[in-house]
Amino acid sequence: MVRTANVERPGELLDAIVDHLIENGVSELSLRPLAKAIGSSPRVLLYYFGSKEDLVVKALARLRERQRGTYDQLKNAGFASPTDACRAIWRDMSAPRSEGLFRMFFEAYAMALRHPRRFSEFLNSAVEDWLSFLAEPLIGHGASKTEARAYATVVIAGFRGFMLDYCASRDRVRVNRAVELWLEAINTIPNKLIR
Repeated sequence: MVRTANVERPGELLDAIVDHLIENGVSELSLRPLAKAIGSSPRVLLYYFGSKEDLVVKALARLRERQRGTYDQLKNAGFASPTDACRAIWRDMSAPRSEGLFRMFFEAYAMALRHPRRFSEFLNSAVEDWLSFLAEPLIGHGASKTEARAYATVVIAGFRGFMLDYCASRDRVRVNRAVELWLEAINTIPNKLIR
């Protein structure tokens, strides 16, 4: 009897791998415990994803796909101002359900900076996805692409800095207050960019 391949299996495994990495991180990843945790075998993982490093690259790409879904929801929310959008993004980013994701993101980001050729797609999308998402509304209101992307860079740096601080300190009250001060400061920038 000939076995037919389950074309959905790689995607199912990849989603399980992403969930496992969010929960357990990437730095100490080993195929045998990973395979056991997701109900597979090291051999199957190597068959579908190649090396452990390739598996991590594919898992990070899948994670970015998930985040693009979040971007789409935020785009369709129709916020009255960039500050309102940033506040909603921060609420989503700093929610307890997102903490593991961001700890894993920072761990993966450090690993990618150490091995930029292997993780070039991750590094590019980790910046470019956010730049496009945040700059697009300003460009639509008349800001130049250069200025809108500069503003988006300020916003990205703020979010990442606050999230890194929160992951390290767990001081939600202080970081949330800092976010509010930052939002007040960056709220004046779009008016300078839109002609």
